[in-house]
Amino acid sequence: MQRITYRVKGSAQGAKRRISHLLRPSKRLLNTKSNIVSSTPTASGRFARTKKLAQVSSIALLSLPAQSLTTMNTKVSAYANVMLQNTLTIAAVPGDSTYFATDGFQHGFGFDLVRTYADELGVDINLKAYANEEAALKALRSGDADMALTTASTKLKSQLNLSSVNVSCGYDSSLTKNGLHPKVSWTFSSPNDPLSKKASYFLCDSIKLKNTQKLAAFYNQNLLKDAYSQDHFQKTLTEKLPDYQSSFEEQARNYNHDWELLVAMGYQESHLDANAVSPTGVRGLMMLTNNTAKAMGVSDRVDPYQSIGGGARYLEQMKAEFADVPKTDRVWFALAAYNMGPNAVKSIQRKLRAQGIDDKSWANVYAYLADNKASNSRYGQAMHYVSNIRSYLESIKTQTV
Repeated sequence: MQRITYRVKGSAQGAKRRISHLLRPSKRLLNTKSNIVSSTPTASGRFARTKKLAQVSSIALLSLPAQSLTTMNTKVSAYANVMLQNTLTIAAVPGDSTYFATDGFQHGFGFDLVRTYADELGVDINLKAYANEEAALKALRSGDADMALTTASTKLKSQLNLSSVNVSCGYDSSLTKNGLHPKVSWTFSSPNDPLSKKASYFLCDSIKLKNTQKLAAFYNQNLLKDAYSQDHFQKTLTEKLPDYQSSFEEQARNYNHDWELLVAMGYQESHLDANAVSPTGVRGLMMLTNNTAKAMGVSDRVDPYQSIGGGARYLEQMKAEFADVPKTDRVWFALAAYNMGPNAVKSIQRKLRAQGIDDKSWANVYAYLADNKASNSRYGQAMHYVSNIRSYLESIKTQTV
Protein backbone atom coordinates (compact mmCIF):
# COMPACT_ATOMS: atom_id res chain seq x y z
CA MET A 1 0.00 0.00 0.00
CA GLN A 2 1.63 3.23 -1.14
CA ARG A 3 1.23 6.09 1.31
CA ILE A 4 2.64 9.57 1.71
CA THR A 5 2.18 11.44 4.97
CA TYR A 6 1.69 15.20 5.22
CA ARG A 7 1.79 17.03 8.56
CA VAL A 8 -0.23 20.16 9.27
CA LYS A 9 0.58 22.64 12.11
CA GLY A 10 3.67 20.65 13.02
CA SER A 11 1.87 17.82 14.76
CA ALA A 12 4.33 15.50 16.51
CA GLN A 13 1.95 12.62 17.08
CA GLY A 14 2.01 9.46 14.96
CA ALA A 15 -0.83 7.09 14.17
CA LYS A 16 -3.58 6.64 16.73
CA ARG A 17 -2.52 4.64 19.78
CA ARG A 18 -4.52 1.73 21.14
CA ILE A 19 -5.93 2.21 24.61
CA SER A 20 -3.74 -0.59 25.92
CA HIS A 21 -0.67 1.51 25.12
CA LEU A 22 -1.90 4.13 27.52
CA LEU A 23 -2.24 1.71 30.41
CA ARG A 24 1.18 0.09 30.37
CA PRO A 25 4.75 1.43 30.70
CA SER A 26 6.08 2.74 27.41
CA LYS A 27 9.04 4.65 26.00
CA ARG A 28 8.81 7.80 23.93
CA LEU A 29 11.68 9.09 21.83
CA LEU A 30 12.36 12.79 21.75
CA ASN A 31 14.35 13.89 18.69
CA THR A 32 16.71 16.84 18.95
CA LYS A 33 19.26 18.17 16.47
CA SER A 34 21.81 15.48 17.19
CA ASN A 35 20.65 13.53 20.23
CA ILE A 36 17.91 11.03 20.98
CA VAL A 37 16.73 11.05 24.58
CA SER A 38 14.80 8.09 25.94
CA SER A 39 12.49 8.56 28.91
CA THR A 40 10.15 6.20 30.75
CA PRO A 41 6.96 7.74 32.15
CA THR A 42 6.50 7.54 35.92
CA ALA A 43 3.53 5.86 37.49
CA SER A 44 2.02 9.28 38.23
CA GLY A 45 2.49 10.30 34.57
CA ARG A 46 0.70 7.17 33.37
CA PHE A 47 -2.08 7.84 35.83
CA ALA A 48 -2.44 11.40 34.51
CA ARG A 49 -2.77 10.14 30.90
CA THR A 50 -5.32 7.54 31.93
CA LYS A 51 -7.25 10.16 33.91
CA LYS A 52 -7.26 12.47 30.89
CA LEU A 53 -8.55 9.66 28.68
CA ALA A 54 -11.36 9.01 31.15
CA GLN A 55 -12.27 12.70 31.18
CA VAL A 56 -12.33 12.95 27.39
CA SER A 57 -14.34 9.74 27.13
CA SER A 58 -16.86 11.17 29.61
CA ILE A 59 -17.23 14.28 27.44
CA ALA A 60 -17.77 12.06 24.40
CA LEU A 61 -20.47 10.10 26.22
CA LEU A 62 -22.26 13.26 27.27
CA SER A 63 -22.37 14.46 23.65
CA LEU A 64 -24.39 11.40 22.59
CA PRO A 65 -28.19 11.07 22.76
CA ALA A 66 -29.34 9.40 25.98
CA GLN A 67 -30.68 6.31 24.21
CA SER A 68 -27.26 5.52 22.72
CA LEU A 69 -25.63 5.19 26.14
CA THR A 70 -27.22 1.81 26.67
CA THR A 71 -25.75 0.45 23.45
CA MET A 72 -22.18 1.69 23.92
CA ASN A 73 -19.50 -0.95 24.19
CA THR A 74 -16.23 -0.56 26.02
CA LYS A 75 -14.20 0.45 22.97
CA VAL A 76 -12.74 3.97 23.22
CA SER A 77 -14.33 6.29 20.67
CA ALA A 78 -12.42 7.91 17.83
CA TYR A 79 -13.48 11.27 19.23
CA ALA A 80 -11.90 10.49 22.60
CA ASN A 81 -8.63 9.51 20.94
CA VAL A 82 -8.63 12.64 18.76
CA MET A 83 -9.08 14.87 21.78
CA LEU A 84 -6.51 12.92 23.80
CA GLN A 85 -3.87 13.09 21.04
CA ASN A 86 -4.91 16.64 20.08
CA THR A 87 -4.71 15.47 16.46
CA LEU A 88 -7.30 14.53 13.84
CA THR A 89 -5.73 11.97 11.49
CA ILE A 90 -7.20 11.99 7.99
CA ALA A 91 -6.83 9.29 5.34
CA ALA A 92 -7.27 11.10 2.02
CA VAL A 93 -6.99 10.56 -1.71
CA PRO A 94 -5.57 13.52 -3.71
CA GLY A 95 -7.95 15.03 -6.23
CA ASP A 96 -9.46 18.26 -7.51
CA SER A 97 -12.36 17.90 -5.07
CA THR A 98 -10.44 16.67 -2.02
CA TYR A 99 -6.97 18.18 -1.64
CA PHE A 100 -3.94 19.34 -3.57
CA ALA A 101 -0.39 19.22 -2.21
CA THR A 102 2.67 20.02 -4.32
CA ASP A 103 5.79 22.14 -3.76
CA GLY A 104 4.61 23.44 -0.40
CA PHE A 105 1.07 24.22 -1.54
CA GLN A 106 -1.46 22.27 0.50
CA HIS A 107 -5.09 23.17 0.03
CA GLY A 108 -8.28 21.97 -1.64
CA PHE A 109 -12.05 22.03 -1.22
CA GLY A 110 -12.31 18.96 1.02
CA PHE A 111 -9.11 19.80 2.88
CA ASP A 112 -10.26 23.32 3.74
CA LEU A 113 -13.50 21.94 5.16
CA VAL A 114 -11.57 19.44 7.31
CA ARG A 115 -9.30 22.23 8.58
CA THR A 116 -12.35 24.23 9.63
CA TYR A 117 -13.76 21.20 11.47
CA ALA A 118 -10.42 20.56 13.19
CA ASP A 119 -10.27 24.22 14.23
CA GLU A 120 -13.71 23.90 15.78
CA LEU A 121 -12.55 20.82 17.70
CA GLY A 122 -9.39 22.68 18.69
CA VAL A 123 -7.00 20.03 17.31
CA ASP A 124 -4.25 19.72 14.70
CA ILE A 125 -4.46 17.73 11.47
CA ASN A 126 -2.31 14.79 10.40
CA LEU A 127 -3.03 14.20 6.71
CA LYS A 128 -2.13 10.80 5.24
CA ALA A 129 -2.30 10.45 1.47
CA TYR A 130 -3.33 7.17 -0.17
CA ALA A 131 -3.28 6.14 -3.81
CA ASN A 132 -6.96 5.18 -4.01
CA GLU A 133 -10.24 5.19 -2.12
CA GLU A 134 -10.08 1.55 -1.05
CA ALA A 135 -6.65 1.98 0.53
CA ALA A 136 -7.77 5.10 2.41
CA LEU A 137 -10.94 3.45 3.69
CA LYS A 138 -9.08 0.33 4.80
CA ALA A 139 -6.67 2.56 6.71
CA LEU A 140 -9.66 4.05 8.50
CA ARG A 141 -11.13 0.64 9.26
CA SER A 142 -7.82 -0.66 10.64
CA GLY A 143 -7.44 2.31 12.98
CA ASP A 144 -4.66 4.12 11.10
CA ALA A 145 -6.92 7.17 10.70
CA ASP A 146 -9.82 8.80 12.51
CA MET A 147 -11.73 9.70 9.36
CA ALA A 148 -11.35 9.55 5.58
CA LEU A 149 -11.72 12.25 2.93
CA THR A 150 -12.61 10.62 -0.40
CA THR A 151 -15.07 10.47 -3.27
CA ALA A 152 -15.58 6.73 -2.74
CA SER A 153 -18.80 5.06 -3.84
CA THR A 154 -21.54 4.18 -1.38
CA LYS A 155 -21.10 0.54 -2.40
CA LEU A 156 -17.44 0.45 -1.40
CA LYS A 157 -18.10 2.13 1.95
CA SER A 158 -20.94 -0.30 2.59
CA GLN A 159 -18.75 -3.29 1.79
CA LEU A 160 -16.25 -2.11 4.38
CA ASN A 161 -19.03 -1.47 6.92
CA LEU A 162 -18.25 2.24 7.21
CA SER A 163 -20.54 5.25 7.53
CA SER A 164 -20.13 8.62 5.85
CA VAL A 165 -21.45 12.16 5.63
CA ASN A 166 -21.65 13.97 2.29
CA VAL A 167 -19.92 17.35 2.71
CA SER A 168 -22.72 19.06 0.76
CA CYS A 169 -25.29 17.57 3.16
CA GLY A 170 -27.42 16.50 0.18
CA TYR A 171 -27.07 19.71 -1.85
CA ASP A 172 -25.02 18.00 -4.53
CA SER A 173 -25.86 20.59 -7.19
CA SER A 174 -23.79 23.17 -5.28
CA LEU A 175 -20.77 21.00 -6.03
CA THR A 176 -21.53 19.82 -9.56
CA LYS A 177 -22.17 23.35 -10.87
CA ASN A 178 -18.61 24.19 -9.78
CA GLY A 179 -17.12 21.11 -11.43
CA LEU A 180 -16.54 19.32 -8.11
CA HIS A 181 -17.34 15.69 -7.40
CA PRO A 182 -20.90 15.46 -6.01
CA LYS A 183 -20.01 12.74 -3.51
CA VAL A 184 -17.07 14.22 -1.63
CA SER A 185 -17.54 12.72 1.81
CA TRP A 186 -16.13 12.29 5.29
CA THR A 187 -16.16 8.64 6.32
CA PHE A 188 -16.05 7.20 9.83
CA SER A 189 -15.78 3.77 11.43
CA SER A 190 -19.10 4.11 13.22
CA PRO A 191 -22.14 6.37 12.81
CA ASN A 192 -22.52 6.38 16.62
CA ASP A 193 -19.07 7.79 17.32
CA PRO A 194 -19.24 11.41 18.56
CA LEU A 195 -16.67 12.35 15.91
CA SER A 196 -19.14 11.29 13.21
CA LYS A 197 -22.15 12.88 14.89
CA LYS A 198 -20.37 16.17 15.44
CA ALA A 199 -19.21 16.15 11.80
CA SER A 200 -22.79 15.73 10.62
CA TYR A 201 -24.01 18.62 12.74
CA PHE A 202 -21.04 20.70 11.58
CA LEU A 203 -21.58 20.12 7.85
CA CYS A 204 -25.37 20.45 7.90
CA ASP A 205 -25.58 23.58 10.03
CA SER A 206 -27.38 26.13 7.85
CA ILE A 207 -24.71 28.83 8.16
CA LYS A 208 -21.81 26.45 7.58
CA LEU A 209 -23.63 24.86 4.67
CA LYS A 210 -23.85 28.25 2.95
CA ASN A 211 -20.14 28.79 3.55
CA THR A 212 -19.43 25.34 2.08
CA GLN A 213 -21.26 26.35 -1.06
CA LYS A 214 -19.21 29.56 -1.29
CA LEU A 215 -16.00 27.61 -0.76
CA ALA A 216 -17.04 25.33 -3.62
CA ALA A 217 -17.23 28.43 -5.83
CA PHE A 218 -13.64 29.33 -4.92
CA TYR A 219 -12.48 25.84 -5.90
CA ASN A 220 -14.45 25.94 -9.15
CA GLN A 221 -12.92 23.45 -11.59
CA ASN A 222 -14.72 24.67 -14.73
CA LEU A 223 -12.34 27.49 -15.70
CA LEU A 224 -10.27 25.38 -18.10
CA LYS A 225 -12.88 22.78 -19.00
CA ASP A 226 -14.07 24.25 -22.32
CA ALA A 227 -12.02 23.58 -25.43
CA TYR A 228 -11.23 27.23 -26.22
CA SER A 229 -9.83 27.99 -22.75
CA GLN A 230 -7.81 24.80 -22.72
CA ASP A 231 -6.33 25.45 -26.16
CA HIS A 232 -5.49 29.07 -25.37
CA PHE A 233 -3.86 28.18 -22.06
CA GLN A 234 -1.83 25.36 -23.55
CA LYS A 235 -0.79 27.42 -26.58
CA THR A 236 0.35 30.30 -24.37
CA LEU A 237 2.43 28.05 -22.14
CA THR A 238 3.93 26.27 -25.14
CA GLU A 239 4.70 29.32 -27.30
CA LYS A 240 5.35 32.16 -24.82
CA LEU A 241 6.51 30.67 -21.54
CA PRO A 242 9.88 29.40 -22.88
CA ASP A 243 10.88 33.03 -23.60
CA TYR A 244 10.26 34.06 -19.99
CA GLN A 245 10.75 30.92 -17.93
CA SER A 246 14.29 31.74 -16.83
CA SER A 247 13.12 35.20 -15.70
CA PHE A 248 10.25 33.68 -13.73
CA GLU A 249 12.59 31.17 -12.09
CA GLU A 250 15.25 33.75 -11.20
CA GLN A 251 12.85 36.33 -9.80
CA ALA A 252 11.05 33.62 -7.84
CA ARG A 253 14.37 32.73 -6.20
CA ASN A 254 15.08 36.40 -5.51
CA TYR A 255 11.83 36.82 -3.61
CA ASN A 256 11.21 33.33 -2.22
CA HIS A 257 8.23 32.37 -4.36
CA ASP A 258 7.18 29.31 -6.31
CA TRP A 259 8.03 30.26 -9.90
CA GLU A 260 4.94 28.55 -11.27
CA LEU A 261 2.78 30.72 -9.01
CA LEU A 262 4.31 33.75 -10.73
CA VAL A 263 3.54 32.16 -14.12
CA ALA A 264 -0.10 31.67 -13.07
CA MET A 265 -0.22 35.33 -12.02
CA GLY A 266 1.34 36.39 -15.32
CA TYR A 267 -1.25 34.43 -17.28
CA GLN A 268 -4.08 35.96 -15.27
CA GLU A 269 -2.67 39.46 -15.68
CA SER A 270 -1.66 39.53 -19.35
CA HIS A 271 -1.75 36.01 -20.82
CA LEU A 272 2.07 36.35 -20.74
CA ASP A 273 2.01 39.32 -23.11
CA ALA A 274 4.96 41.59 -22.26
CA ASN A 275 3.45 44.47 -24.26
CA ALA A 276 -0.04 44.30 -22.78
CA VAL A 277 -1.75 47.59 -21.91
CA SER A 278 -5.10 48.00 -20.17
CA PRO A 279 -7.59 50.90 -20.56
CA THR A 280 -6.69 51.97 -17.00
CA GLY A 281 -3.00 52.33 -17.81
CA VAL A 282 -1.49 49.22 -16.24
CA ARG A 283 1.17 47.70 -18.46
CA GLY A 284 3.48 44.79 -19.04
CA LEU A 285 3.54 41.10 -18.39
CA MET A 286 2.53 41.53 -14.71
CA MET A 287 0.30 44.56 -15.49
CA LEU A 288 1.85 46.95 -12.97
CA THR A 289 0.46 50.41 -12.33
CA ASN A 290 2.88 53.28 -12.80
CA ASN A 291 2.96 53.96 -9.04
CA THR A 292 3.54 50.31 -8.13
CA ALA A 293 6.29 50.02 -10.75
CA LYS A 294 8.13 53.04 -9.32
CA ALA A 295 7.74 51.72 -5.75
CA MET A 296 9.16 48.34 -6.80
CA GLY A 297 12.12 49.88 -8.64
CA VAL A 298 10.82 49.07 -12.14
CA SER A 299 11.94 51.64 -14.71
CA ASP A 300 10.53 49.89 -17.78
CA ARG A 301 7.18 48.16 -17.29
CA VAL A 302 7.29 46.39 -20.66
CA ASP A 303 10.66 44.79 -19.95
CA PRO A 304 9.67 41.20 -19.01
CA TYR A 305 12.44 40.65 -16.48
CA GLN A 306 11.73 43.94 -14.68
CA SER A 307 7.98 43.39 -14.79
CA ILE A 308 8.23 39.89 -13.32
CA GLY A 309 10.64 41.18 -10.68
CA GLY A 310 8.29 44.02 -9.76
CA GLY A 311 5.36 41.64 -9.42
CA ALA A 312 7.40 39.18 -7.37
CA ARG A 313 8.67 41.90 -5.03
CA TYR A 314 5.16 43.30 -4.52
CA LEU A 315 3.76 39.83 -3.81
CA GLU A 316 6.51 39.33 -1.22
CA GLN A 317 5.41 42.53 0.48
CA MET A 318 1.79 41.36 0.48
CA LYS A 319 2.80 38.07 2.10
CA ALA A 320 4.62 40.03 4.80
CA GLU A 321 1.47 42.09 5.41
CA PHE A 322 -0.33 38.86 6.35
CA ALA A 323 2.46 37.03 8.17
CA ASP A 324 0.04 36.18 11.00
CA VAL A 325 -2.18 34.17 8.63
CA PRO A 326 -1.48 30.40 8.56
CA LYS A 327 0.81 29.51 5.66
CA THR A 328 -1.85 27.35 3.98
CA ASP A 329 -4.07 30.41 3.44
CA ARG A 330 -1.47 33.19 3.31
CA VAL A 331 -0.93 33.04 -0.44
CA TRP A 332 -4.66 33.67 -1.07
CA PHE A 333 -4.63 36.70 1.26
CA ALA A 334 -1.51 37.99 -0.49
CA LEU A 335 -3.05 37.57 -3.94
CA ALA A 336 -6.26 39.32 -2.87
CA ALA A 337 -4.15 42.17 -1.48
CA TYR A 338 -2.10 42.24 -4.71
CA ASN A 339 -5.35 42.78 -6.59
CA MET A 340 -7.32 45.14 -4.32
CA GLY A 341 -4.73 46.46 -1.87
CA PRO A 342 -3.79 45.21 1.61
CA ASN A 343 -5.90 47.81 3.43
CA ALA A 344 -9.06 46.57 1.71
CA VAL A 345 -8.37 43.01 2.85
CA LYS A 346 -7.53 44.15 6.39
CA SER A 347 -10.78 46.11 6.50
CA ILE A 348 -12.66 42.89 5.79
CA GLN A 349 -10.68 41.15 8.52
CA ARG A 350 -11.69 43.81 11.04
CA LYS A 351 -15.35 43.37 10.14
CA LEU A 352 -15.07 39.60 10.57
CA ARG A 353 -13.37 39.96 13.96
CA ALA A 354 -16.15 42.29 15.10
CA GLN A 355 -18.61 39.49 14.33
CA GLY A 356 -16.55 36.92 16.23
CA ILE A 357 -15.49 35.18 12.99
CA ASP A 358 -11.98 33.87 12.37
CA ASP A 359 -10.42 36.61 10.22
CA LYS A 360 -7.34 34.53 9.35
CA SER A 361 -9.34 31.93 7.40
CA TRP A 362 -9.48 32.46 3.65
CA ALA A 363 -12.79 30.59 3.51
CA ASN A 364 -14.32 33.26 5.76
CA VAL A 365 -12.81 36.16 3.80
CA TYR A 366 -13.98 34.63 0.53
CA ALA A 367 -17.48 34.16 1.96
CA TYR A 368 -17.53 37.85 2.92
CA LEU A 369 -16.44 38.84 -0.59
CA ALA A 370 -19.20 36.67 -2.07
CA ASP A 371 -21.85 38.10 0.26
CA ASN A 372 -20.95 41.70 -0.52
CA LYS A 373 -19.83 41.66 -4.14
CA ALA A 374 -23.11 43.21 -5.32
CA SER A 375 -22.37 46.37 -3.34
CA ASN A 376 -18.64 46.48 -4.15
CA SER A 377 -17.39 45.46 -7.59
CA ARG A 378 -13.81 45.19 -6.28
CA TYR A 379 -14.89 42.23 -4.17
CA GLY A 380 -16.11 40.31 -7.21
CA GLN A 381 -12.90 41.12 -9.08
CA ALA A 382 -10.76 39.89 -6.19
CA MET A 383 -12.76 36.66 -5.95
CA HIS A 384 -12.20 35.85 -9.60
CA TYR A 385 -8.58 36.98 -9.53
CA VAL A 386 -7.57 34.64 -6.71
CA SER A 387 -9.68 31.67 -7.81
CA ASN A 388 -8.43 31.95 -11.41
CA ILE A 389 -4.78 31.98 -10.31
CA ARG A 390 -5.45 29.00 -8.06
CA SER A 391 -6.94 27.14 -11.00
CA TYR A 392 -4.08 28.03 -13.36
CA LEU A 393 -1.51 27.04 -10.75
CA GLU A 394 -3.08 23.63 -10.18
CA SER A 395 -3.30 23.05 -13.92
CA ILE A 396 0.37 23.94 -14.42
CA LYS A 397 1.50 21.69 -11.59
CA THR A 398 -0.70 18.72 -12.41
CA GLN A 399 -0.24 19.19 -16.18
CA THR A 400 -3.93 18.62 -16.78
CA VAL A 401 -3.92 20.82 -19.86
